[in-house]
Amino acid sequence: MLTLTDNATAIVTTLVSRQSDTAEAGLRIHSTATGAPDGGARLAVVVTPHPEPDDQVVEISGTRLFPEDAAAAALDDKVLDAGVDDAGAISFAVLSQTV
Repeated sequence: MLTLTDNATAIVTTLVSRQSDTAEAGLRIHSTATGAPDGGARLAVVVTPHPEPDDQVVEISGTRLFPEDAAAAALDDKVLDAGVDDAGAISFAVLSQTV
Protein backbone atom coordinates (compact mmCIF):
# COMPACT_ATOMS: atom_id res chain seq x y z
CA MET A 1 0.00 0.00 0.00
CA LEU A 2 1.21 3.51 -0.83
CA THR A 3 2.59 5.47 2.11
CA LEU A 4 3.68 9.09 2.46
CA THR A 5 6.64 10.66 4.18
CA ASP A 6 5.92 13.32 6.78
CA ASN A 7 7.09 15.96 4.25
CA ALA A 8 4.71 14.66 1.59
CA THR A 9 1.80 14.57 4.03
CA ALA A 10 2.40 18.19 5.09
CA ILE A 11 2.94 19.45 1.53
CA VAL A 12 -0.07 17.65 0.04
CA THR A 13 -2.33 18.78 2.89
CA THR A 14 -1.20 22.39 2.47
CA LEU A 15 -1.46 22.25 -1.32
CA VAL A 16 -4.98 20.83 -1.28
CA SER A 17 -6.22 23.26 1.39
CA ARG A 18 -4.84 26.25 -0.55
CA GLN A 19 -6.41 25.20 -3.84
CA SER A 20 -9.78 23.90 -2.68
CA ASP A 21 -12.14 24.63 0.17
CA THR A 22 -14.08 21.40 -0.36
CA ALA A 23 -13.73 18.87 2.46
CA GLU A 24 -13.72 16.03 -0.09
CA ALA A 25 -10.82 17.50 -2.11
CA GLY A 26 -7.59 15.63 -2.61
CA LEU A 27 -4.57 15.10 -4.80
CA ARG A 28 -5.33 13.08 -7.92
CA ILE A 29 -2.43 10.98 -9.21
CA HIS A 30 -2.73 9.89 -12.82
CA SER A 31 -0.53 8.61 -15.61
CA THR A 32 0.25 10.70 -18.65
CA ALA A 33 2.02 9.80 -21.87
CA THR A 34 5.61 10.99 -22.18
CA GLY A 35 5.74 11.00 -25.96
CA ALA A 36 8.74 8.69 -25.76
CA PRO A 37 9.16 6.18 -28.59
CA ASP A 38 8.63 3.29 -26.17
CA GLY A 39 5.20 4.66 -25.22
CA GLY A 40 6.27 5.15 -21.62
CA ALA A 41 4.18 7.03 -19.12
CA ARG A 42 4.89 9.18 -16.12
CA LEU A 43 2.80 10.19 -13.15
CA ALA A 44 1.22 13.61 -12.80
CA VAL A 45 -0.73 15.22 -9.96
CA VAL A 46 -3.54 17.74 -9.75
CA VAL A 47 -5.67 19.02 -6.87
CA THR A 48 -9.29 18.10 -7.50
CA PRO A 49 -12.49 18.62 -5.48
CA HIS A 50 -13.43 14.94 -5.74
CA PRO A 51 -12.14 11.66 -7.19
CA GLU A 52 -13.00 10.53 -10.70
CA PRO A 53 -15.40 7.55 -10.84
CA ASP A 54 -12.63 4.96 -11.36
CA ASP A 55 -10.12 6.47 -8.93
CA GLN A 56 -9.20 4.79 -5.69
CA VAL A 57 -9.54 6.88 -2.54
CA VAL A 58 -6.63 6.65 -0.12
CA GLU A 59 -6.65 8.63 3.10
CA ILE A 60 -3.42 8.82 5.07
CA SER A 61 -3.29 11.00 8.20
CA GLY A 62 -6.19 13.07 6.90
CA THR A 63 -4.53 13.55 3.50
CA ARG A 64 -6.72 12.39 0.62
CA LEU A 65 -5.15 10.89 -2.51
CA PHE A 66 -7.05 9.79 -5.61
CA PRO A 67 -4.80 7.49 -7.65
CA GLU A 68 -6.24 6.28 -10.93
CA ASP A 69 -6.04 2.51 -11.49
CA ALA A 70 -2.73 2.55 -13.41
CA ALA A 71 -1.13 4.91 -10.89
CA ALA A 72 -2.45 2.88 -7.95
CA ALA A 73 -0.87 -0.28 -9.36
CA ALA A 74 2.46 1.48 -9.94
CA LEU A 75 2.46 2.99 -6.43
CA ASP A 76 1.15 0.01 -4.48
CA ASP A 77 4.43 -0.77 -2.71
CA LYS A 78 5.98 2.72 -2.81
CA VAL A 79 6.54 5.76 -0.61
CA LEU A 80 5.61 9.21 -1.90
CA ASP A 81 8.00 11.95 -0.82
CA ALA A 82 7.79 15.67 -1.57
CA GLY A 83 9.87 18.77 -1.23
CA VAL A 84 9.77 22.49 -1.95
CA ASP A 85 12.73 24.28 -3.52
CA ASP A 86 13.90 27.85 -2.85
CA ALA A 87 11.62 29.17 -5.61
CA GLY A 88 8.58 27.47 -4.05
CA ALA A 89 8.26 24.74 -6.67
CA ILE A 90 6.95 21.43 -5.35
CA SER A 91 8.50 18.18 -6.51
CA PHE A 92 7.44 14.63 -5.77
CA ALA A 93 9.58 11.51 -5.65
CA VAL A 94 8.50 7.89 -5.59
CA LEU A 95 10.70 5.75 -3.35
CA SER A 96 10.82 2.05 -2.61
CA GLN A 97 9.44 0.95 0.74
CA THR A 98 12.00 -0.50 3.12
CA VAL A 99 11.07 -3.65 4.95
